[in-house]
Amino acid sequence: MLVPSLSGTVKRALFAGGTLVAAAATVVALSGAIATAAPPASSNSAAVPLPVPVTVNAGTTAYLVLDLTTAVCAPNPACVATLPAVADSLAQARAAGALVVYSKTVTPGDQVMPQVAPLPTDPVVMAKADKFLNTDLAQILSSHGIKTVVIVGTKSNGAVMYTAYEANARGYTAVVAEDGISADTPFISRYSLFQLLNAPGFPNATNAPLAANAVTLSKTTMITFAG
Repeated sequence: MLVPSLSGTVKRALFAGGTLVAAAATVVALSGAIATAAPPASSNSAAVPLPVPVTVNAGTTAYLVLDLTTAVCAPNPACVATLPAVADSLAQARAAGALVVYSKTVTPGDQVMPQVAPLPTDPVVMAKADKFLNTDLAQILSSHGIKTVVIVGTKSNGAVMYTAYEANARGYTAVVAEDGISADTPFISRYSLFQLLNAPGFPNATNAPLAANAVTLSKTTMITFAG
């Protein structure tokens, strides 16, 4: 049987349809390739400025020793390694007359590590990450006319970060000693330093010394307590 020849109009329609189908198949293939391809590396990085020296007024400064205890510090070698630096800095703060405040976790039987043990007159609060929450820390600081807090302790992404943030929110200037804090991994430690300087609402991304209502990163050997 003879097949009648197609008209020019029909040929053009079929050709156009075939082109659209081919184009659609190409788009689908490209979409699949894009979906499965690895995303480009971000140009952003968690840059952390170097620690800076600071001089604080001992009479209006509180030295906060956060959770350097048997429950969370003793099992972590990174935390135990910070204790000598903290002990030296703590002695300087005491000698200058700064207020010293300790925190412990809510773990039953938790005790401060003996290397940095509190004196009988040192206030001690007990809480989870934010040491202001459901404690009398705010009243302690206020009753002593505190304006600046120096923070050491563990964990840097827990008690240190949350307490520093709340201190800033309450109007305090905070100094965090890099060599006096610790976390479970190097990544967490690095990220915590970045987050401390880039806290939402209280940033100090350039690590300007003693930026008001923000965190300054320093080291125990760079913090001077002026009488």
